[in-house]
Amino acid sequence: MTKAEFVEAVALNGAFSKKDAEKAVKTVIDTITDSLIKGEKISLVGFGTFEVKERAARTALNPQTKEVVNVPAKKAVTFKAGKGLKDTIA
Repeated sequence: MTKAEFVEAVALNGAFSKKDAEKAVKTVIDTITDSLIKGEKISLVGFGTFEVKERAARTALNPQTKEVVNVPAKKAVTFKAGKGLKDTIA
C-alpha cells in the first residue's frame, strides 16, 4: 500500500475528506519522525513501538569480491509489533 492509497483508505474508513485525511496522515508521520529524531521512544499500545537504536561499526565481507569492507556505525529505526497487532494478524 502506498502513502496515497493509505490516505484514501483513511478517508473512506474515517468518513473524512481526502484533504483532511492527507493532513492527518502527514501530521502523524511528521510527529513520529520528529520524536525519533529527538531520540524518544514511541509506544502505541496495541499497535507497536518505534525506537532508534545505535548499530555499532563492524567489518563485513563482500560476497562477490571476498573483500573485507568496514561498515560504519549508524542509527536505525526499529519497530516492534504490539500484542494487539500480532493477535489481529495471527
